[in-house]
Amino acid sequence: MTRSIFDGDIAGLGTSSGTRIVVGHWTSSPLGDFTDVMVEFADGERLLLAPSDAVREFVTATYHFDTTTITDVSYHRRGDRVGVSAGDLEVSFQIGGPTLLGRLLTLAPTSVVTAPWFCTVSDPIARVVMRGVRTRGTAGGGRREYYGARGQRSIVGATASWKGDDLGHLSPVEPPVRFGFGSTPAAPSSTRIRTTIDHR
Repeated sequence: MTRSIFDGDIAGLGTSSGTRIVVGHWTSSPLGDFTDVMVEFADGERLLLAPSDAVREFVTATYHFDTTTITDVSYHRRGDRVGVSAGDLEVSFQIGGPTLLGRLLTLAPTSVVTAPWFCTVSDPIARVVMRGVRTRGTAGGGRREYYGARGQRSIVGATASWKGDDLGHLSPVEPPVRFGFGSTPAAPSSTRIRTTIDHR
């Protein structure tokens, strides 16, 4: 068995138009430092915006999309303001204070909350407490994936546009996104996370 580990942040937010956006910003991974964006539009179309063929190949082996696009993806953070540009998508969001989950995560060592065994134990709890959220599941091809959150902060404001059209104001991630076995939390948030994928 081999193991791939991705460290970074996942930001999930909804818009009043019904579009839901998930930004993965990975500072350490087998694919290097990169950002990818997953979008589910109000009509249910699922889109991946990836910065390279290698990222697209890896992500589509794990998650499901109707359309994928290779495009430059830029991620800029100044203080608590984040800006993401990915082809026809422009997103800007403001990060607020720690969520209740974020505060609870500070009580346990990082080595514990990111461990696959802990993700396995916490998965049934996550399913009940946060609709659509999973901390373990299948990643396709006989692989298992584990989401180990290390911290979480709320997203308190956002603007987004697609092909120049405003997507509306910040809203919950509802219904849950359908890219993989789990969604981001309904409440817009940015989560510091370690994703572990075991390959057999």
